Amino acid sequence: MERVIFGDNQFFAVNHISDEKSRAQSIKFKEDSAIIKTLDEARAVGINTFMCTTHDRIVNICNIIRSQPEKYKDFTIYPCMPYAHKYANAVTELGITGTIKQYVPGNFFGSMFKGGVAFLSKDYLSIMELLVDAEMKMFKNINTPVIFLQNVITDLLLGLRADEVLIAFYHYVKKKYNAEAGFITMNMPKLLDVLEKGGIENPIICASINKAGFRMSGGNDVYEDVLKTRKLRAIAMQVLGGGAIHPKEAMEYVCGLPNIESILFGASSKANIESTYNYVHAFDQQKINA
Repeated sequence: MERVIFGDNQFFAVNHISDEKSRAQSIKFKEDSAIIKTLDEARAVGINTFMCTTHDRIVNICNIIRSQPEKYKDFTIYPCMPYAHKYANAVTELGITGTIKQYVPGNFFGSMFKGGVAFLSKDYLSIMELLVDAEMKMFKNINTPVIFLQNVITDLLLGLRADEVLIAFYHYVKKKYNAEAGFITMNMPKLLDVLEKGGIENPIICASINKAGFRMSGGNDVYEDVLKTRKLRAIAMQVLGGGAIHPKEAMEYVCGLPNIESILFGASSKANIESTYNYVHAFDQQKINA
């Protein structure tokens, strides 16, 4: 995985600091061309991996990327699924049958049969596979070497102790899409325990890791101990602590931790992309020279 990964929160008006900034971002990225422009600015500084939800607008972004294969030949996307709001909105607008027709891949009646039988038999693993296939439709012919399960599902399954679904997701994306599974969580220590118990070694885990302890279940000391003593490929997200930490201070902390393979961040402007990327590079170099 690349050291720096570009996120998508800013494109869909997700801002942990203020509603005003969310509204401004919503206006700025109203057109798909604005999203592509920002992705190209990230690429220009050396960031070639985009980690995104399966928001409906990502379909258009994927279409643009597919239409310019030479330009985006080195570009990688890490899908994060599911995007729950998408399905809720679709059911409201299209009804259940219309939603299934829109999102379920392949033969409609075949998928309906698989899904219906799975539901009636309580075969939740088959339902999981069907939903993964539905979400992956938009990424056809795009390089997706890591496929992530969103924290809303990961942590729900952890709470329900449905460990077998997490393990099944790992094996399914490997078998069907020749990809590694990644897991987004707000409880990295607990998730790592479950994955290791299920036979998954050195898993890819994306978690909130920041100096302020923002959304870090158990706090900084617990996370730092896991990073020092356990085997995993950690991706640090929410590194600014919801806006509570200056980018330079935030990157200095995260870059100083062991076992952080990648740092995920989003930004709306070219200047912020460049400065954040440069902070990571500078602190990494400082660590090497120490």
